[in-house]
Amino acid sequence: MLAAFVSALKTPDLRKKILFTLALVAIYRLGATLPSPGVSYSAVNQCLTESNGQDTSLTTVLNLFSGGALLKLSVFALGIMPYITASIIIQLLTVVIPRFEQLKKQGQAGQSRMTQYTRYLTIGLGILQSTAFLALALNGGLFSGCSVADQIVPDTGAFTLITLVITMTAGTAAIMWMGELITDRGIGNGMSILIFTSIAARIPAEGQNILASQGGLVFTVVLFIGLAIIAAVVFVEQGQRRLPVQYAKRMIGRKMYGGTSTYLPLKVNQAGVIPVIFATSLLYIPSLLVQLFGTPTADAVTGVATYSGVAQWLNQYIINQSSWVHVLLYFALIIFFTYFYVGITFNPTERAEELRKYGGFIPGIRPGRPTAEYLQFVLSRITLPGSLYLGIVAILPNMFLSITGEGNNQNFPFGGTAVLIMVGVGLDTVKQIETQLMQRNYEGFLR
Repeated sequence: MLAAFVSALKTPDLRKKILFTLALVAIYRLGATLPSPGVSYSAVNQCLTESNGQDTSLTTVLNLFSGGALLKLSVFALGIMPYITASIIIQLLTVVIPRFEQLKKQGQAGQSRMTQYTRYLTIGLGILQSTAFLALALNGGLFSGCSVADQIVPDTGAFTLITLVITMTAGTAAIMWMGELITDRGIGNGMSILIFTSIAARIPAEGQNILASQGGLVFTVVLFIGLAIIAAVVFVEQGQRRLPVQYAKRMIGRKMYGGTSTYLPLKVNQAGVIPVIFATSLLYIPSLLVQLFGTPTADAVTGVATYSGVAQWLNQYIINQSSWVHVLLYFALIIFFTYFYVGITFNPTERAEELRKYGGFIPGIRPGRPTAEYLQFVLSRITLPGSLYLGIVAILPNMFLSITGEGNNQNFPFGGTAVLIMVGVGLDTVKQIETQLMQRNYEGFLR
């Protein structure tokens, strides 16, 4: 594997792509630490110290995707989440709006128009999210229990607040631009690389927290369990069902085409990490509503602020990540969104029509409608273990809550969304580098 890296760095154009990607990643991490105008970083650091680096239940995954920039309200505080949300919305609207479905079928020109719509929606979502998190910072909801949580933005004048919203929205636009640059001129998918970088930046700090609070024995156990989880995720991510496809011989002009045998790969995890992001985003809506509209009252004896009525029920059963109601609802939503996303991204009828058009067929299955029904049958059966796998990995932090002693289960560094994204992005990037090495007759990473 080290020889493959040396070969990649010795190839001029591939070396240029790798260095270009690393340069943009460095700029991204620099922007995640740059202070936004009007934010009191002494108050932010004090709140981070009092909370011992733990996130609130509202900002757990969002802060994870931003690499810790969200709680600091830095220039890149929103991270890549507005773009991810916009992309998800556009994909869902493709099924609902006929205009978007037509653009999807127009090839490169239609895809360019869809990308433009995604950019516009990203800017709109950036304005909304920056306004929402700024409102949380003003009422002290960004750091629950911090003594100076309401002093993060000392100046509450209109000019300062507008400047903060514009700064964070502009940071989102810059991240989107850098991600597209990495995709076009670098290595791998740009947005995925930036998310990978944000998550990887938080792992050393989380590991240090476990080591400091629980000791070396628990840290070693967690490390070995984490490596086992990563190995299992790699195994499942590589798993696929290969359907044999035979192409008939065709005479075109004076040449004979076809007559070859290949296969149609159907991955066990056909949906990737998208269902986990869907479910996570949906479960954070109640938390956002409670933080913005709920009115906590302090207990006369303990002084702990609690909610009442519907807000108390949501806070106890839905928002509380150690609640079994939350865990079961999270697991069920992941399974639902897995089937939903696979259903809108893989169309058996279109795939069967493509096979028939190019003279391909599955042995023992007639072309056309029987092929589409067979593909739907196989896809339904393979999606079940894929959805169960996603759900189990996503709720692993809940299982290790008692082991690590963390105040927030998503801070377990080798479980849930973090390991799914890191393994998926890592495998995809390595495969892209390997493909370019194989084109130059070098031996790749996987032997």
